[in-house]
Amino acid sequence: MPEDRLPGSRPAGRRRAAVVVVALLALATLAVVAGAAVGRFAPADSEVPRTAASPTSTAAPRPSPSAAAGPTAVAGFDHAARSIDDPTSLWVVVNKHRPLTPPDHTPTDLVVVPVPHVFEPRLRQEASAAVVAMLAAITAETGLRLQSQSAYRGFEAQTRVYDRGVAAGGVASADAAIARPGYSEHQTGLAVDLASLPAKCSLNACFADTPEGQWLDQNSWRFGYLIRYPADKVAATGYQFEPWHFRYVGVDLAAQMHGTGVTTLEEFFGLPAAPGYD
Repeated sequence: MPEDRLPGSRPAGRRRAAVVVVALLALATLAVVAGAAVGRFAPADSEVPRTAASPTSTAAPRPSPSAAAGPTAVAGFDHAARSIDDPTSLWVVVNKHRPLTPPDHTPTDLVVVPVPHVFEPRLRQEASAAVVAMLAAITAETGLRLQSQSAYRGFEAQTRVYDRGVAAGGVASADAAIARPGYSEHQTGLAVDLASLPAKCSLNACFADTPEGQWLDQNSWRFGYLIRYPADKVAATGYQFEPWHFRYVGVDLAAQMHGTGVTTLEEFFGLPAAPGYD
């Protein structure tokens, strides 16, 4: 989900040498993990309201099974391997029915992510290494470049973003695009909003039609990430299509979801749809 400038954000630096070294090391690590996961499983808060209508993506959404089909379609996978309730778990499911507990949860392993960025990003350590590897891979494989638009936001920062959204367009408008404080994936330290570099279609649905967006749609699972809010799953997730919002769940789960065609955490874990707050 998008964000505007928040206090304490710093402009992008140019620590190119350090970024390249960290990126290559992270890419090597993630490649090994991804290869192992594919061998085991394959296949068997932008959270500032838009001031103008977003361009409409022409990309056809990937079909996915119904919510009821999710758990049976992945019967060979251990759904209980990690908690979906513990905010420290890589599999924690946060949506409009499932707030973080406690609501002001703050991850203890946040690190600055050494990638190009609009606002300095922080993520949990494992998610950071994965996104560094992913951004290195797209450049190595295609010559394209990506940057972080936004990443971790705490409870207080999310409160400011949500309140601005309500002031600008009302509660219903804000709730369609902005998580309420305590309900935001960005607060987990596992979510990142990505944009092209140089920027085009940033924080808009048309990002799905860009070469960068299409590469991410096809390859993010290799690095443990998924598009959290697909175009055809608004009723399940409660949020409009956000092809720029990526959630880290780990390579094992991402590979399993990719291999079975299940595109949302709600479906995969057999949870109720969360179109609105209780």
